[in-house]
Order: sequence, then C-alpha cells, then structure tokens
Amino acid sequence: MMYKRGMAAVLTIVTAATAVFPITAEASSDFDMRKKVIGIAGIMNVTNVSEQVTRGEFAYMLVNATTYKSTVSQMSNVAVFADVPRDHRYAAQIRIAAEQGWMNGYLGGLFKPDSYITMQEAAKGLLALLGYTNEDFTGDQLNSRLSKFYYLEMNENVERDSNEILNKSDCINLFYNLLKTDTKNGTFYGKVLDLELNSDGEINPLALADNNLKGPKLVRRSYDLEDWVPFSLSEANLFLNGAGSSIAEIKSKMSEYGYVVIYYSTATKSVWAYSEDNEDASHTVVRGEVTNIYYNAADVMTPNSITLDTYGDDEKFNLESSQVQFAFSMYGTVGIGDDVALICETTEKSDGTKVYTVIDYIEY
Repeated sequence: MMYKRGMAAVLTIVTAATAVFPITAEASSDFDMRKKVIGIAGIMNVTNVSEQVTRGEFAYMLVNATTYKSTVSQMSNVAVFADVPRDHRYAAQIRIAAEQGWMNGYLGGLFKPDSYITMQEAAKGLLALLGYTNEDFTGDQLNSRLSKFYYLEMNENVERDSNEILNKSDCINLFYNLLKTDTKNGTFYGKVLDLELNSDGEINPLALADNNLKGPKLVRRSYDLEDWVPFSLSEANLFLNGAGSSIAEIKSKMSEYGYVVIYYSTATKSVWAYSEDNEDASHTVVRGEVTNIYYNAADVMTPNSITLDTYGDDEKFNLESSQVQFAFSMYGTVGIGDDVALICETTEKSDGTKVYTVIDYIEY
C-alpha cells in the first residue's frame, strides 16, 4: 500500500529533525541529549545503559566513531587473535582497532573480547582517535596518558577510577566528550562525523539530520518491520516516542495498536518509531478523520489548528510550523474528510490537560 507523504516533511530537513529530536531548552548538556546524539551518530546502541561493556563492544564503538565504519562491510573477516574467530560478531572491528593501535592484545595472541573494558583502556583508545600516540607520553605511559585524558576533560560526567569497569552510560558520556574535543592537530573531532558545535560548546543535534532520513512510513502489524528498513535491526539504534527502545518493544506497540509510524536513517542505522498510548512520552501518533480546520481571524490564509475524529471524539491539534500549516491550508494536500496519522509533540498544561502540536503527518 502506498502512503502519501505530507509537504510538511519534505519542504525542509528541519521538520524531520524536530520529529526525531524532542529538544528542550536545557537538553543540550544533559544525559538524555548525550544519549540521543551518540545513538543517532550510530556509535552504539543506547538501550540498557547500565550494562557493562566488553572489549569487543568497545572496539565496535571506536570504529563507529571513525570513517572506518564505512569499510567494515567490505572487509573479509580474518582471524587476527586466537580467541576471535573470523565469524565473531565484532571480528572486523577488533581487527581495525588492533591494527590502528587503538586497543592492545594480550600475550599468547589473545584479545579477550568478552572481558570488560576499563577506564584506562578506554582512555587509550579515545586519545588514539584524537591522534595521540605512545611517543606523546613520556615516563610512566599509563599515568601520563591518563593525565592528558583528564586535562582534556574527556572524563566529564564519568566518575570511574582507572581500573574500574565501564558500563554503557559511561561510554555514552565518553564518546560524547570525544566528539566535542579537539584533535591533537587542533581540529574539532566531531567533524569526522559531519557534526557541529552550538555556541555553548555542545554538539548540535540537528546537524545529525541528513538527506538520508526517510519517512514517515506507517507500518501495520500485518507487515514485518524489518521489510521496511534497508539494514539489520539487530545492530540498529532504536527509539520509541523519543526514548531509546528495542525491537521487542516496538513490535509490541505494533501488535497492540495495529501500527507504528517510523523514520529511519541508512547513514546512521537508526530507526525512530512512534505509537499511540503515550501518557508520559514526549511524542505520540494519533489517527483519525479531519473534521475541521481552524484559522486565526487575523490571518485567514494560515490554519493554526485542526480537529480529528479519533474513535468518535473530536480532538484538537495545534499547527505551528509553516510546513505543517501549508499542508492543511487551501493550497495543501489535506482537507476535511481526509484520514491522517499525525505525529505530535505533547506537552502538559498546569491544569494537567495535554496539548498536541503536529510536527508531521501521513495521509492513508
């Protein structure tokens, strides 16, 4: 079945970026925003953030934070270490990390991919990405390297001793710090992934939205979610209603409500799904028939809200962006009587009532 994509989502990439980033004024520096940046950048899966991270997983993260990630699929997996067979999940990434000197092996030709990564091992790998080599550290290599690591404030928001094991939450902070740090040559590292800094020195999340972003697509429960995305979901970064999620959770919403609306990016192997029944979520999806389109008395050409017949009740939805307003205007493609699925940002007023603002839509 073909779905008609709204003008609201194709006139500008900003609309799509807003759809996948629930931005708030204070969000640029908090952990939730850091997690979204790392997830969207494709560095790591950002669910289950309390899980400890193995050396194999950290090699995977290091590669994904570099231009080498585009070469992984082209590599023939060759066993470089005795305990990393060629069919190992992270064989290619471990090979790259070892060959580039980002991570070291052990005596006996071992890598120990299932051992957990420590702070001092992570520091070596991240400094190596910034261009630092053993020659940059004199005397006690370990302490000299850690001193540089702390001097660059790459441990911001990570309270771990050098021998402590890291979890995914720690790695989210470490890689976010990497992205906003200058390389040894003085270049902002985030440029490697085409990122930008805001005026406050934090990563600009909207720069992560690119022309490879596809959607919205309405996927009914009678279809396999995998058939709608041109990459493996097992390695994808998954989000549901603005928060990190899992395949099982998204499929559960598909089963319960009959569908989800998705966006995806092939470049970052990320999927953003939106569903109904989101009491505490920042975003939601609502389906129904357009019953009225309302205009401001001072501007009879620009609609500012609509109502939908949702399961027998008329609900109001605000139109604020020019792209969405155009879509529901007399010049747009949607009119009274059309069936639509609205992707909405939700806020709550002081009296507890919900306010819905349309950021994208699908006619179906």
